[in-house]
Amino acid sequence: MEGDGSDSLVTIKNIERELICPACKELFTHPLILPCQHSICHKCVKELLLMLDDSFNDVGSDNSNQSSPRLRLPSPSMDKIDRISRPGWKRNSLTPRTTTFPCPGCEHDVDLGERGINGLFRNFTLETIVERYRQAARAATAIMCDLCKPPPQESTKSCMDCSASYCNECFKIYHPWGTVKAQHEYVGPTTNFRPKILMCPEHETERINMYCELCRRPVCHLCKLGGNHSNHRVTTMSSAYKTLKEKLSKDIDYLIGKESQVKSQISELNLLMKETECNGERAKEEAITHFEKLFEILGERKSSVLKAIDASKKLRLDKFQTQMEEYQGLLENNGLVGYAQEVLKETDQSCFVQTAKQLHLRIQKATESLKSFRPAAQTSFEDYVVNTSKQTELLGELSFFSSGIDVPEINEQQSKVYNNAWINWHHPEKDKADSYVLEYRKINRDEEMLSWNEIEVCGTSKVISDLESNCNYAFRVRAYKGSICSPCSRELILHTPPAPVFSFLFDEKCGYNNEHLLLNLKRDRVESRAGFNLLLAAERIQVGYFTSLDYIIGDVGITKGKHFWAFRVEPYSYLVKVGVASSDKLQEWLRSPRDAVSPRYEQDSGHDSGSEDTCFDSSQPFTLVTIGMKKFFIPKSPTSSNEPENRVLPMPTSIGVFLDYDKGKVGFYDMDHMKCLYERQVDCSHTMYPAFALMGSGGIQLEEPITATYLEYQETM
Repeated sequence: MEGDGSDSLVTIKNIERELICPACKELFTHPLILPCQHSICHKCVKELLLMLDDSFNDVGSDNSNQSSPRLRLPSPSMDKIDRISRPGWKRNSLTPRTTTFPCPGCEHDVDLGERGINGLFRNFTLETIVERYRQAARAATAIMCDLCKPPPQESTKSCMDCSASYCNECFKIYHPWGTVKAQHEYVGPTTNFRPKILMCPEHETERINMYCELCRRPVCHLCKLGGNHSNHRVTTMSSAYKTLKEKLSKDIDYLIGKESQVKSQISELNLLMKETECNGERAKEEAITHFEKLFEILGERKSSVLKAIDASKKLRLDKFQTQMEEYQGLLENNGLVGYAQEVLKETDQSCFVQTAKQLHLRIQKATESLKSFRPAAQTSFEDYVVNTSKQTELLGELSFFSSGIDVPEINEQQSKVYNNAWINWHHPEKDKADSYVLEYRKINRDEEMLSWNEIEVCGTSKVISDLESNCNYAFRVRAYKGSICSPCSRELILHTPPAPVFSFLFDEKCGYNNEHLLLNLKRDRVESRAGFNLLLAAERIQVGYFTSLDYIIGDVGITKGKHFWAFRVEPYSYLVKVGVASSDKLQEWLRSPRDAVSPRYEQDSGHDSGSEDTCFDSSQPFTLVTIGMKKFFIPKSPTSSNEPENRVLPMPTSIGVFLDYDKGKVGFYDMDHMKCLYERQVDCSHTMYPAFALMGSGGIQLEEPITATYLEYQETM
């Protein structure tokens, strides 16, 4: 039994982290359950509300905007705390009572509603565990009897009904046999007394007997009948107790079953910590070595520069000294002048002439130097100023990457997404990287951030397949040189098409006019050869003549599901119509005789054609939009502005068409931003085909599906 008690003590002490209030950072005292299901001390809630209410009334004060609920809170007076906890408390008629504050546990805003603190449940279970922890921590401290006369005896049991602790003698006196008190519930000595029955904070006289599954909190029958939970799904307390206990037990059993795995991972983390410690110290040593080399080089350069300056200084000073000695010789009784004065005393003419000639030349030279004084050397050391601007700039950019590899950059212009994603990047030091790791993940706003998927790549581009439709994906890349890894590049966000890509080619049989249209061998590009045939028939052209559209369709039809395809319209195109049309409508357009002189059956006249301006109210078996002269023309609509400036958009580089056959809806997209430009209903009671029409000069290129072959082709380009 002693061993069991010791294990219990260790277990209680090990959960101390779970028993700390996130606001005051101390053991919970009368914890309350917030609507976000986190717990906080009763006193801390009051302090938070009081602090925020003071902030509301004194926005400019220093104490009103810098406090954090995660920090230890200042303790206001008990009088203020008591006033704020009373129902209906207000500071004055103009100041609303604060009931919203950020939860210290999750930082989400918590609204206590009209009842404020009184609407919160007390977490008795947590309170009991905290008390158990306190008792384990102060096992040597006894709980004394509350009823003994001084000096009190050590208590042996506590009565939960009386909320008091008793020694054996006092318990017998106050709970005599044969009385109602003898039936009271008693436990071991404790200071934590909790009520036997939980009462509803909304309806204080009602017992808690149900559990609201939506709000995840206990409620009473009045809450369900006419309170805030009247339209919520509730269950009985026994059912909720059983369900939650089973879930908690399963979770605990799962964690216990994974204990060896957890221990193994803890051991791995310990090894990783030690490895990190060693690698960190090694990195510091390497950094110190590099800096010491720099210091050594700087020391050598400093020594050589100072020696050069000293040598130049000495040479100049020597020159100045020699010049100064020469000038001192010109002074009376000094040097040359004194010597000349002595020569003048010579009386022998022959001796005088012999000496005076040379002396006279020296005096003349000294006289000339006096007339044009010039220092023997420069005093400035401008040529010896050390230029360290480049080196200073380089040292300022000194970083961990200088000895590694540069960060690769994703090329946003070349990277694209269609049926797959093609990510292209470039690296400033391409030859120095051994490989790259491309990471991508789906951006899900409703769920937690998904983990990154990694793909090792040898080149500088990669095709990513199996991406979900109509989703945002983030891409980034990093380079590797041996064990050295560069930081990740800036993330590129791409939005996948709203539906799977529909593959087709242009149909060279159905309605194809080879006199006006030119189809390439791959059947993924068509051009309109306008002009030549019109010139041949120029004599037929009269006033009122309308040139007809030349249609071409896809070779595969659609009978169900969602589909998406894309194409590029050449910038020089004069008029191009693109969209979808049903099989019966195409037969009408392609096989019915046309009157070339009358506009009645002209395909773009709006009478009996693919004109987008007809049939506003009912869905029609076709929808075509007009593109031309580098513009995208949105069809007229009865529900939006039909002003030209609102209907004319710049032509996207690539245009996508999304057809939802089952819902009878078609949309036109800007592929660069995967943005829907126009959407409307369409009658899909028959097989639907991608439809195109050209008039005048123009060209259409179907987007090529992104495959490994596509990647190889792009790399060769």
